[in-house]
Amino acid sequence: MILARVTGHVVSTVKHPGLHGYAVFCVQPIDEFGAADGESFLAVDHAQAGPGDTVIVLREGNGIRQVLADAKNPIRCLIVGVVDAVTPAQA
Repeated sequence: MILARVTGHVVSTVKHPGLHGYAVFCVQPIDEFGAADGESFLAVDHAQAGPGDTVIVLREGNGIRQVLADAKNPIRCLIVGVVDAVTPAQA
């Protein structure tokens, strides 16, 4: 799982049948301080997130299939939680 910020909606005219009923967002991975940490990617929403939200994204196929209870769904990145606050650990 990674920490990310939702940067926007993705709109498509045609979707894979496994994506029907789900929102798709562009997300930017961030570090514990909120700074960008890698390339942005697309993620399917399973937590009712929205633009500007800090979220937890699951990027592992087997875990996603378990969360969705669907062994044939092609989703690779799934937003599984909205984060209220992040407290960085002190070294």
